[in-house]
Amino acid sequence: MAFNVNRLVSLPILSAMLLVGCGSRQTSILGRSPDAQSLTEVRQLSAKAGSAVTVQGEMVEKCPVAGCWFMLRDKTGIVRVDTKAAGFVVSEVPLHTQMTVSGTVAPGTEIGLKASGVRY
Repeated sequence: MAFNVNRLVSLPILSAMLLVGCGSRQTSILGRSPDAQSLTEVRQLSAKAGSAVTVQGEMVEKCPVAGCWFMLRDKTGIVRVDTKAAGFVVSEVPLHTQMTVSGTVAPGTEIGLKASGVRY
């Protein structure tokens, strides 16, 4: 029976790749930690002007210069989220990241969200 060195070397490498690929991703928080106990859908935001809400969705667009705003989409619509007043930016967060965002609904022609915190 011949000793196969390639098989002996490739087994630990394959095992390490599987462990890294199957590892859980750590949650990151910007600003204050959002409370996801009571979620609001984007389509409900216009009825909650001035209220504190939490919304979950996907970041589909962001400020290309400073990362001080982004567009969040859930299954009911899209809302612009402003992070400037909360003192954090999303420039390092990849597009299409799933997020939970807490903030205050800003009234206006187009409803927006003034973020207080983001978890992704």
